[in-house]
Amino acid sequence: MTITHFAFSTAFMLGLAGLAFHRAHLLSALLCLEGMMLSLFLALSLWTLELNTTNFSASPMLLLAFSACEASAGLALLVATARTHGNDRLQNFNLLQC
Repeated sequence: MTITHFAFSTAFMLGLAGLAFHRAHLLSALLCLEGMMLSLFLALSLWTLELNTTNFSASPMLLLAFSACEASAGLALLVATARTHGNDRLQNFNLLQC
């Protein structure tokens, strides 16, 4: 395992650990998800550069587009929940309520 593979896998695992252990606020969960997506984007970009092929050149851009859509949907949910509940703490949300 090279140092770049180790760095990207460590960045992904740190985002996953932050998502698993520090879920107090919705914003911190969204930031951990965004960090995981950015580490995947960088790893996929370097992987396509290492292969020296154009077959996978659209994959990082597709992942980045999905990441931007996920971030915008997450921020819209953050604003909506902050307006209705008054804060963004995940323990205050009742997901079973219609």
